[in-house]
Amino acid sequence: MKIMVVGGGGREHAIIKKIKQSPLAEIIYALPGNAGMRDDAVCVDIGAKDLDGIVAFAKEKQIDYAIVAPDDPLVLGAVDRLNEIGVPCFGPRANAAIIEGSKIFSKNLMKKYRIPTAQYEVFTELQAALAYLDTVSYPTVVKADGLALGKGVVIAETKDEAVSAVRSMMEDHLFGDSGSRVVIEEFLTGPEVSVLAFTDGKCVIPMISSMDHKRALDGDKGLNTGGMGTIAPNPYYTDAIAKQCMKEIFLPTIQAMNAEGRTFQGCLYFGLMLTPNGPKVIEYNCRFGDPETQVVLPLLKSDLLTIMMACTNGSLAEATVEFSDGAACCVIMASGGYPKSYQSGFEITVESGMAAEVYFAGAKESNGQLVTAGGRVLGVTAVSKTLSGAIANAYENVGKIHFEKAHYRTDIGQRALNALK
Repeated sequence: MKIMVVGGGGREHAIIKKIKQSPLAEIIYALPGNAGMRDDAVCVDIGAKDLDGIVAFAKEKQIDYAIVAPDDPLVLGAVDRLNEIGVPCFGPRANAAIIEGSKIFSKNLMKKYRIPTAQYEVFTELQAALAYLDTVSYPTVVKADGLALGKGVVIAETKDEAVSAVRSMMEDHLFGDSGSRVVIEEFLTGPEVSVLAFTDGKCVIPMISSMDHKRALDGDKGLNTGGMGTIAPNPYYTDAIAKQCMKEIFLPTIQAMNAEGRTFQGCLYFGLMLTPNGPKVIEYNCRFGDPETQVVLPLLKSDLLTIMMACTNGSLAEATVEFSDGAACCVIMASGGYPKSYQSGFEITVESGMAAEVYFAGAKESNGQLVTAGGRVLGVTAVSKTLSGAIANAYENVGKIHFEKAHYRTDIGQRALNALK
């Protein structure tokens, strides 16, 4: 089969490395991919949001199956466009991808179908939003309605911070049209858990749980990022909680989307908070998470491509989906200064004898050399029988990768290790 993967980051590299193991995959194209993936896929310089270019390429190469990985093309309708020319896809159509594309849609869906989430109010007028901030307790959460590269959420510790967040979104248009409507919601407490789930719109098969580390600095300090590392499985996510989530959140969400005429097929990401009052949904994503994918897929024993095709053709209940009993740790190596301003163009060198997977995100080729080309440059993922072993292995291999001004956290997984004690 000729496979096309839309996207160019570490998540896509992890997906490509996994589907490359399938006997069904003959050739894999990455649109646009990045230079760090060149050993695993044929990279094609077509942007993930260039739907016309993607469709034309799929026609030209007679693509048998497409995997649309990032949120933007899914929300823009890449799957719909590819389906129109007869290309089957892994990923939801646009009317289902709205579950991530609009936080207001997803919050209203949860309210209507009684899926547990934080209390919230929606605002389209600046003054009404500012007046509401006089009535809430702090910290509180301010969210831009639309996609904002994972940065459209502000946890405001004080009223001043909340006012600043609302003004930056609604008045200064920091996130463009994404911030023209905002959600202000209660701040939930408890351990956070990410659960990715395969679904064909009827059956839901959750993958191994994971724990993201969003803050830029050790000790969960510094600015929020797209993710500085992950571990799997998440020790807070017990079998009992998993059963509760299936009954109260996972299946009800799929059923709610069906009831709304928005059948969801693909990977549905559940961002959960395990509160004192039970698990609640913080957010939905309409695709694999990044960098959660980089620890979940290495633990998958089954054929990923076969599972994806089962999601597309409605036969997921018959598919084999097995994960290993081990643990995985991914450490993100970023450009110094990320998530604010940073320099790029530094040569990346990888020592021989790596005993871990390296998933490239922000990398390009310059004068025949692999150089940095983004905030999050790459992720190093190690798998072991134990979480402590996976963490140790990941950091040992991080030490074998070098580029100027490299920044990474040194405490990925420590919170999880403490929980296991």
